[in-house]
Amino acid sequence: MFAHGRHISAMAKAKRKFVCQQCGTVSPRWQGQCEDCGEWNSIVEEAPETAFSARHDLHAGGRAITLIGLDSKVELPPRTSTGIAEFDRALGGGIVAGSATLIGGDPGIGKSTLLLQAAARVAARGLSVVYISGEEATDQVRLRAQRLGLGGAPVMLASATSVRDILTTLGEGEPPALLIIDSIQTMHSDLIEGAPGTVSQVRASSQELIRFAKQRNSALVLVGHVTKDGSIAGPRVLEHMVDTVLAFEGERSHQYRILRAIKNRFGGTDEIGVFAMVAEGLEEVANPSALFLTHRDESVTGATVFPALEGTRPVLVEIQALVVRLSSGATPRRAVVGWDSGRLAMVLAVLESRCGLSFSTCEVYLNVAGGYRLSDPAADLAVAAALVSALSEKPVPADVVLFGEIALSSEIRPVAHAPLRLRESAKLGFNRAFIPAAAADGVKGIAVNGFRTLAGLVDQMLGRG
Repeated sequence: MFAHGRHISAMAKAKRKFVCQQCGTVSPRWQGQCEDCGEWNSIVEEAPETAFSARHDLHAGGRAITLIGLDSKVELPPRTSTGIAEFDRALGGGIVAGSATLIGGDPGIGKSTLLLQAAARVAARGLSVVYISGEEATDQVRLRAQRLGLGGAPVMLASATSVRDILTTLGEGEPPALLIIDSIQTMHSDLIEGAPGTVSQVRASSQELIRFAKQRNSALVLVGHVTKDGSIAGPRVLEHMVDTVLAFEGERSHQYRILRAIKNRFGGTDEIGVFAMVAEGLEEVANPSALFLTHRDESVTGATVFPALEGTRPVLVEIQALVVRLSSGATPRRAVVGWDSGRLAMVLAVLESRCGLSFSTCEVYLNVAGGYRLSDPAADLAVAAALVSALSEKPVPADVVLFGEIALSSEIRPVAHAPLRLRESAKLGFNRAFIPAAAADGVKGIAVNGFRTLAGLVDQMLGRG
């Protein structure tokens, strides 16, 4: 009898579970450092599964679901404009009813400001908007709205962190067209043990809010915190649960902000929205090139212009290089802002090995003006030209743009959407372009010089025969 009771007690004992709050890795025991993501002191014990849920058989007892063919006709989901064209561009054309959107960004970057402006414009068109703040009191949100000139907008505010209270309140009347939760890390579900912000709480709270949005056809926007490396905090599964993930980028010391789509089930992920932070809030920037180009009345050594491409929008940015010669024996520095340091090392190696230039005794500094961040490999040629100009102290003509990808063999390879880049450059007053020879067809209004190799461009810049 005693043995039988002891057996039942052993069977009823649930296994302990420890979950990393950064990456969601599950461990059977606590440890100081997560083996997967390497974070320290991020592992927390969570409530274990019950014996029933672990043994339950799901092969029977459910209801049959309807299967349809892949070739069935379906209409594109209708979109509602937020009233902010740059926001709509990043979303793919506007918000979709029943969708879930996650917006992440550094503290103070302008996430709440942007959403408050969008909420006010949507509400001004007669649609119901609910703004739930888990970090600020309603009076704080109202004061910010008054400072932005939105004090009279018919937006319904609340300060709450209980998901049960929020859904109970929203279920009493007509569902809102737009529901904003600021932020998801402050939400708490009483069905799950743990403090707000833990992996289980973020996952459970998001799941309940997203289920409400899908069932009641409300557009849901979640604000997410970010970690020190810039990724969205909480479990990675949160990004899989939502339909759209937007990243708000930029330095608080700079005026500009970029809203970039990382994931979008209703549109592309190659569009960006550009904003400038002013006293009245976030202001749309219809011509981003104006932000990233300095006045170029006279030629300056080490400066080139590169037509970057963000989605369907070319953005002209200035690339600046500085080369400082050192006395022999000193260790030269390589400093990069706004570009990949590994790619800079590659371009310098090609210039030394294939073009006969020496940077081994020089410090090299590279900067993308305006705080812009480049990931486009087409910037290789503009970077190389800026480095050659800085080393030789011969300026690149102010009316020239450059783009092309450099291979390790010194070959200059063609890049995507060359005509679009050239048309935008001509529109902004540039008369010439140095580009890959394979894409040298050109467009009206701008003269094109095509180069097969980087050595050919260097020879022309230095006047070598």
